[in-house]
Amino acid sequence: MAPTSRSRSRVRALKAFVWVAGLSPLIFLAGKVATGALSANPSEEIIHLMGRWALVFLLASLAVTPIRRLTGWNPVIQSRRLLGLFAYFYLALHFLAYAGLDQLFGLPFIIEDVLERPYIAVGFIALVLLTPLAITSTRGWIRRLGRGWRRLHRLVYVASALGVLHYYWQVKADTRWAIVAALVLGGLFAIRVGLPVRRARTSSAEAVSTGGALT
Repeated sequence: MAPTSRSRSRVRALKAFVWVAGLSPLIFLAGKVATGALSANPSEEIIHLMGRWALVFLLASLAVTPIRRLTGWNPVIQSRRLLGLFAYFYLALHFLAYAGLDQLFGLPFIIEDVLERPYIAVGFIALVLLTPLAITSTRGWIRRLGRGWRRLHRLVYVASALGVLHYYWQVKADTRWAIVAALVLGGLFAIRVGLPVRRARTSSAEAVSTGGALT
């Protein structure tokens, strides 16, 4: 098999793995709903599960570029956009589950929660920040925005920090995984800052070639 064909096969396998990993939490949850295996507070379990997976995929998307630059394994960059979109997908489900199951889509109650409960406020801000990043993750938007695209997508680190803070405040007593998430985010940020800065032209070309997303 030619090197090009081998490389393409690896990229397809990587993307297939991301798809399986991305859909597994939803399938797992659907199975629990179908079998009545949810906890005594099913609404809370669904909300928390969607939120945790949103954070997992968000951190995974941030890890792609450091992994690529540290290991030289270039095909991994092809998974970045998909991981970012799965992160936004689960974040949107997390918010919709909260709005629908917890607040019955009562807008006044949702607004009151956002204004009066800090952990909900920071989570909502993270959702707002990530929305334009998900929308502009296509190659067409990358070309339209030019250098502004990379500046816009740096907001992912702000949104990620807010997401970790939201998780930390929400879990209250058992903060172990929230602390792990904070350490992972801090480590990724430190690696990203410490890596040699490439020329803007090279970075832009990389963004266009991979489709970009939440990086």
